[in-house]
This record gives sequence, C-alpha cells and structure tokens, in this order.
Amino acid sequence: MSGSTDTPESPGVNPKSANAFADASINRRLPAKEKIRLYREMMRIRRFEERAIRSYQEGKIGGFCHTYIGQEALAVGTLSVLGSDDHIITAYRDHGHALYVGISMNAAMAELYGKVTGCSKGKGGSMHFFAPDKNFWGGHGIVAGQVPLGAGIGFALKYRAKTGACLCFLGDGAVNQGVVHESYNLAALWNIPVIYIIENNRYSMGTSQERSSAGDSLAQRAAAYNIAHATVEDGHCLYSVRAAAAKALQRAHEKSRPTILEIQTYRYRGHSMSDPDQTYRSKKEIEEYKRTRDPINFYKNLLQQEGVIDSVQLKAIDKAAREEAEASARFAEESDFPENKALMEDVYWETDHPQSKTSQGTIFFNEPPQ
Repeated sequence: MSGSTDTPESPGVNPKSANAFADASINRRLPAKEKIRLYREMMRIRRFEERAIRSYQEGKIGGFCHTYIGQEALAVGTLSVLGSDDHIITAYRDHGHALYVGISMNAAMAELYGKVTGCSKGKGGSMHFFAPDKNFWGGHGIVAGQVPLGAGIGFALKYRAKTGACLCFLGDGAVNQGVVHESYNLAALWNIPVIYIIENNRYSMGTSQERSSAGDSLAQRAAAYNIAHATVEDGHCLYSVRAAAAKALQRAHEKSRPTILEIQTYRYRGHSMSDPDQTYRSKKEIEEYKRTRDPINFYKNLLQQEGVIDSVQLKAIDKAAREEAEASARFAEESDFPENKALMEDVYWETDHPQSKTSQGTIFFNEPPQ
C-alpha cells in the first residue's frame, strides 16, 4: 500500500495522561524490547486489516468482514498479560485477537479468502478464526454465543485445578442478550475464573449505546451479581488496558472470582464491510477520535517520550507490517479452495475417527440407513 487511510500522520495526542498507568507494576517491569514488540503487534493488526479491506473491495473476500481498526490497544493490551493457562474466546470481530495469539497473517488472510490454508481450513471466514493450540477458541458469529462458552472454559480450568482464567470478549451490542445475564449469574454463583471484557466501541450494528442500553455504565450491571467490575475510559491507552486486565487476572488466579471490564474504544470502520456507517455517525466524530486518541499514535508517542523507540525503528516496523500483509494476500490468492468432500469433515468427531464410532444411525441426512 502506498499510504494508510486510517492512521493519521500527526501525533495529535498528549501521552502525559498515561503516566499513572505506565507506573502500574505490570507496565513498569516491561523491558524496552517488549514495549517495542507490543507496538509491532498493534501495527501488524492495523496493516493486516487495511489489506483485508482492499481484498474485500476487490471481491476476493465474501460474506461478512468485521475489522478491528481503532481497537488495537484493547486486544494487545489485554492479551499481553496472559499466562500459559489463560484462554481466550471472542465474538465475530476476532482478527486482532487471532493475530496477537500467533495465528499467522497467511493463515488469517487465507481464511478470509475461504482457502484451505486458512486457520479454519477455509470454512469459517472472518467470524470464525480458531486455534485451540494457542488457547484461542474463536471467533463466534452468534451475538453473545461465546459468553456462556467463556464461563464453561473458566469452569473447566477450575475443575482441572489450573491457575488460569478465560478472557471472554463481547461487544456493547451483546450485553442485552439474556444469555449474558445467565452467564454472569453462574459465574458469580460458582466462582468461575472468567473475565468478561466488554469492547464498548459505542455502536452496535448501526445503533449507538445510548439508544440501545439503559443506564450510564455497562460494567455496573455486574453489581447485581456481586461481581467485581471496572470501566476503562481510555481504552486507546495500552498501559491503561494492561493495568486493568492484570488486576482482573490476579483476582481470577488467586480468588477464582469473575470480573466484568468495560473498555471504551472506537471502531473507525463500519460494523462490517457492508455497513454504511456514515448514516448514524458523522465523519467529524470519526476524524476527531483519530486525531486525539488513535491507539497506535498514542502508544508511539509514549514510547518516544520514554526514549524507547526512534523514527528509524518506527519506519522499519511499519514497512515490515505492510510487506507481511501484502505477502499474506499473495499467499491467500495462490492457495486452493477446499475440496467438496471437506464439507463432511470436521463436523462430528466420529466422522473424522470412524474406527472409534459408537453412535447408531446416520449422522448426515444424505447418508444411506445403516
């Protein structure tokens, strides 16, 4: 790409307001090399999403495509504090989380293209990235469908006596689903180490939070279930997000108690690529957020203020991220689509392990009777 459409070039932010969070222990002990790595991960997400948008506009990607541009500090901030026995599950805006946990750009872009080399073998698309080997359980297209599953993962960790927790991400548009409150209730009753992270980007599918949810705070609903809660008002600040997530993780690890974190953020693009977002919010609002609270610029300024990174390193990181994203598009383009027979694979465990099949009758409707 010759230039970015979503990252303003002027700094536009004052990093001094983040000093208190930089002093939090989880951030204070970060070595310079790790701080730069986190910046690199944020930039990789941004450039991948920009390249995915191009591919979508060229007709290479079908179906839904929910991009993460503008929310990079949230995924990188929360996931960067996890331990080896912590797990992640999220909704359909899952590209940023997937890239951070280690799904390669090639596998991610190929999945968007519906190719067999994708992280879900081309069967999941944008909303269903999946990597159990990386403690990443999706990517779920059903609104709030992942919320009870997050409680289940947390329960399994507790049952197996693991010092771990499940980070379960959901959007501000999902909080009014009944299953969310059923999950809150069970998490509190059974002392489940699950952290519900509400990625409040202000708008669900074309509807602002003010028009869809009663009350001033989504996190405060946790009080009804005796669950600890907090609101992170500056979700564009990586240090702030890390400090809040680390505190919630400590509670889960040491007390096996749930937490609800509402992290305020902003998406630059529509709900999905098919969403004409200019009909319910103004261009001025979007540009003002980019100018004052772009998460990548904000973190970049912090690192420069700390003397951790220089302009040469910044340019090299950006160049590498762009090249990696371009290479992933070429990889996806050159990969094969799944064969037709793959439709019947990865559906039921027994179909992939016929030697261990114990159930009776037919599994698929087009099978002859046994």
